[in-house]
Amino acid sequence: MFRNPAAAVFLALASSALADEPSIERLDPALDGLLDAKTPIETLGEGYEWSEGPVWDKSSGELLFSDVPNNVVHAWKQGSGVRVYMKPSGYTGVADYGREPGSNGLAFDAEGRLLSCEHGDRRVSVLTRGGGKMTVADRFEGKRLNSPNDVTVHPDGTLFFTDPIYGLPQHEKDPSRELDFCGVFRIAKDGKVTLVTREIERPNGVALSPDGKTLYVANSHGPRPHIFSIALKPDGTAEAPETFFDTKGLKGSGAPDGLKVDAKGNLWATGPGGLLVITPEGKLLGRVLTGRATANVAFGGEDGKSVFLTADDRILRFTRK
Repeated sequence: MFRNPAAAVFLALASSALADEPSIERLDPALDGLLDAKTPIETLGEGYEWSEGPVWDKSSGELLFSDVPNNVVHAWKQGSGVRVYMKPSGYTGVADYGREPGSNGLAFDAEGRLLSCEHGDRRVSVLTRGGGKMTVADRFEGKRLNSPNDVTVHPDGTLFFTDPIYGLPQHEKDPSRELDFCGVFRIAKDGKVTLVTREIERPNGVALSPDGKTLYVANSHGPRPHIFSIALKPDGTAEAPETFFDTKGLKGSGAPDGLKVDAKGNLWATGPGGLLVITPEGKLLGRVLTGRATANVAFGGEDGKSVFLTADDRILRFTRK
């Protein structure tokens, strides 16, 4: 089902110029309940090659984020700035491995351990407490994954991740590629990997609704730049993807990418122009215009009201209500 009732309004905005400096574009008064359009947007750090995968570490009060080409995870903390948290982050081989060898999406599992989507080592891993990394998933039906991109944790402890080809050195033409599709996968608590869907051309960011019954997946695919919703069944299977929001016609750099869902079910989605704020019914309330391709988003801070953006070469922060 296509739920984008105000598409005509957004297409009309396509001809408008975007601000060079970060700003907030208010498209609906309902945005005021989530975000003050005058809230300042800060730059916390810059100079990264491609920042991705932000996640808030409650235990340390830090924001972790990937610099994918440089194969490193950084940590930012108020008052301390940025430090190297983990290197290598996604590729442990001895030869060069393409342009994006490092980790991409990061998340914490039900035990508070760091999950990483690793491009170069082509796996989803977990950082154990004092014992190094373990592989959570690196194969489906005996074939190596492409390059896991993003991961989200269901309330029952199962994981969902996306597996496009962006981390392979030659992308879809890479000779080491073993799967002939880009999938969305589920990892059960016993470690079994099952396919959710192969119907999304370039599945990227992934997030869950507050009740855990709907999976959202961003499709970073030029001809079909949609955010999809997938109804999850109690038995672990899923319905076919349905278009939740179509970003085509929105002005600005970037494609559907990272996703987060707030407690009320609103979707905060990076895409054309920066960050899109979308209601559970699929209505775009506004955008945070960053002036650059924006990869991902995270909620955090001591009160949980900070919104962090990985925007190309920098990390941005603003406050939501």
